[in-house]
Amino acid sequence: MKWLRGPKMAILWTVLRVWLGVQWLKAGLPKIGTFDAEGFLHGAIAKAEGAHPAVQGWYAGFLENVALPNVGLINILIPWGEVLVGIALILGLATLPALIGAAFMNLNFLLAGTVSTNPVLYTAAILLIAAGTAATFYGLDRFAVKYVKEKMDERKMKPTGGNGRKTMNGGHAAAH
Repeated sequence: MKWLRGPKMAILWTVLRVWLGVQWLKAGLPKIGTFDAEGFLHGAIAKAEGAHPAVQGWYAGFLENVALPNVGLINILIPWGEVLVGIALILGLATLPALIGAAFMNLNFLLAGTVSTNPVLYTAAILLIAAGTAATFYGLDRFAVKYVKEKMDERKMKPTGGNGRKTMNGGHAAAH
C-alpha cells in the first residue's frame, strides 16, 4: 500500500486532484449570482414520496425544515463553496478541507436524489483523501504546511519575559 503514497503516484493523484478541481470550478462559476436552489429543494422533497423514494424521509425533513427556510444562504454557499473547492484543489492549497467539503457537497447532492456525476466526484474525493500527502505533493500545501510549521516552531522558541530562557511550552519556563 505504501507505493500508493509515493512520489510516482503523486503525479497521478495530482492529475486527479486538478481534474476534480476543474469540475468544481466549472460547476460553481456559472452559478455565482444566479443560483436559486428553491426549485431543486422542492423537487428533492417531492422525491421522498412513493413506494421506492429516491430521497429518504429523514433527509426530506432536513431539506424542508432546515435547507428550504434558509434557501437564501444556500444560494450563496453552494456556488461559492464549489468555486473555492475548485480553486483550492487546482492549486493544491488547503487540499484536505477542500476534499472534505467536496465530498460533503457530493454526498448531500446524492442524498437529495441527484445522481449525475456525483458518485464519480465523491469517489475521486475519497480516493484523494486516502492518498494523504501524496495528493498534495505537487501543490502549494507542500510549501504552506512547511511554512506554518516553521512559524509555529519559532513561536514556541521565543524568549520569555524575566529570565530570558527559551522554552518549548508556550513561553512558561518551569521552575526547578
